[in-house]
Amino acid sequence: MADACFADGTPQSLYFPEDHERAGTFKGMAVILQERGLGDMSKLRAECKDFKCAPGLNTCCCRRILYNQPDFVAVESLLELTCKAYGFKAMFLPKFHCELNFIEQCWGYAKRTYRLNPESSREDALQRNALSALDSIPLSSMRKFANRSRRFMDAYGKGLNGRQAAWAARKYRGHRVLPASILDELEKAHIV
Repeated sequence: MADACFADGTPQSLYFPEDHERAGTFKGMAVILQERGLGDMSKLRAECKDFKCAPGLNTCCCRRILYNQPDFVAVESLLELTCKAYGFKAMFLPKFHCELNFIEQCWGYAKRTYRLNPESSREDALQRNALSALDSIPLSSMRKFANRSRRFMDAYGKGLNGRQAAWAARKYRGHRVLPASILDELEKAHIV
């Protein structure tokens, strides 16, 4: 992990220095927080059970306090840094959500194509068929899937429920976002 920063901008090493008895090892959350002047953290638990902190509490465990520090909130992941180095922007979408993550629709397309191949138990044939199915997804379909997901995101952002979002996504199939008048149209169509 890279160094963090104190409030004044000076770097804070997350590892013990060379002249320390535990040189090169991770300091731990309690030590990092104490160095930031947040008091004695040795009595506070490292993290809440199953990483589930009580709603509204920001000082229940070391993990919650640390992750609310400004320099930890804004840190980019290794994936984001690598993408940025190659000129791409990483976009994180909900996992396994077929409406909001268009990759799920791409997987569905590839699975449908894969099932058209003759059955085989040979590993080389399975791998070849899987790669062929993934390569068969047309870019135009990927764009359609991405636009559909964007319409659902926009619908949920405008306060629509699942049924209303599905109706709006079908009605405005050629659009990336829904019109501002969508709520009025839902009332006219009597879709609750």
